[in-house]
Amino acid sequence: MSYDIYFLCRRDGPSWDDVLEAMEDAAEDSEPIPARLLEAWDRIVPQARGLLGDVEITEYEQESRDLNHTDTGIGLSVFGDEVSITVPYWHTGNEAAVVLDKVFALAAIVENETNLTAYDPQVERPLSETPSQGPVGLMSRVTEDLRSCFGG
Repeated sequence: MSYDIYFLCRRDGPSWDDVLEAMEDAAEDSEPIPARLLEAWDRIVPQARGLLGDVEITEYEQESRDLNHTDTGIGLSVFGDEVSITVPYWHTGNEAAVVLDKVFALAAIVENETNLTAYDPQVERPLSETPSQGPVGLMSRVTEDLRSCFGG
């Protein structure tokens, strides 16, 4: 389980639900990464390294790119034209706040370089409209619930 951020192209008109549904439908097809996202990826990676430090990069031909930060669990993925950030429910309290600050900073980099909008499906709104204390509290609660159910 992870806290997820999706990057979406939403023009005036369709609802966020419609955009998410279209994204899910498109995910069923394995398409090459569009050139504009490959170019953005090349600009994002050095900025992500500046933000997170040591990251592991995985590239699979023209279909996917992954960036992973082992210490926090933060991952950035591009699969076809789908872009997302994930962070596992490992963090609580101040640690959750620090990690989510990094997630939000990485999301701002991705938004700037791709012209896509960061969307937080946990609270069902764009990340720019999400007060930071909401995600921190949610991550802490879910992490604590998971630990109480499964240990760790």
